Amino acid sequence: MFNKIMVCLDGSKLAEQALPYAMEVAEAFKSKLVLFSALPAPVIVAPGIPGVGPVPVQTDSMVAEAIKGEQADEAYLDKMVKRAKEKGIEAEKGIDIGLPGKTILDYAEKKGIKLIAIATHGHGGLERALLGSVADYLIRNSSIPVLVVRPKKI
Repeated sequence: MFNKIMVCLDGSKLAEQALPYAMEVAEAFKSKLVLFSALPAPVIVAPGIPGVGPVPVQTDSMVAEAIKGEQADEAYLDKMVKRAKEKGIEAEKGIDIGLPGKTILDYAEKKGIKLIAIATHGHGGLERALLGSVADYLIRNSSIPVLVVRPKKI
């Protein structure tokens, strides 16, 4: 039923709290885990010229910083994959660049993911409206089932 399960990880201990639940489902269904990180694109939007609108800007230092971030995520995901494999669960990593919610869904659809697991930071009300919520985006826009875990505060 859930032959591929994506676990959304951002390097935080809070996000990692979704992993044990996903591993349990993976064990029950003999599923493969895809441990995934969505990296932000190295672009800022400058105000631009009046009447013309915002202008996307990307500098060499921004690209270099993004590459360092991707290398750090690769190492982190390798560690998480190893953790899953030590428990006898087939696992691989995935990284893509873009807006987190959309990037997660696009990757999941492209890779045939059958369940998405994500921890929510539990922001509500105004804080969620201002900061946005990847879990909320997934719940509202995904045709793939989403397992949402509200982690314990660390």
